[in-house]
Amino acid sequence: MRSLLLLGGLLLVPSVVFGQGNRAIDYKAGMPFSQAVVAGNTLYVAGTEGPPVDGPMKGKLEGVSIQDQTANAIAGIQRTVEKAGFRMADLVSVTVFIADLDDVAAMNAVYTKLMPNPKPARATVEVAGLIGGAKIEISAIAVKQ
Repeated sequence: MRSLLLLGGLLLVPSVVFGQGNRAIDYKAGMPFSQAVVAGNTLYVAGTEGPPVDGPMKGKLEGVSIQDQTANAIAGIQRTVEKAGFRMADLVSVTVFIADLDDVAAMNAVYTKLMPNPKPARATVEVAGLIGGAKIEISAIAVKQ
């Protein structure tokens, strides 16, 4: 029997199996996506923004620097990667969506410190806007060897 968790009005299903052996990680009932999906030996992590997960700014993006949003987004990816049974060293590709290309140098300073070596392949794209006024959103793909 699968255990369910109700948090803030959202039903959290820690792991859901669907189609051809694919497994969803952190699917929230009523949401149009899963936080990640495992397909075979590959993990696809949805775009992850960087609001703080605790403290007085918990869940807020306003006033949070690009450096902190980057660190928080990478920490969120790490939690998802590990929950799925993967390691950060399994990352092979990352896509960074950034609201302002002028923030790339500051984002890279944090990204370089927190991402494992060898660094995964990466695309960085400036976007017109992100949900909640985020400055950055990062998605990732990991492969177990």
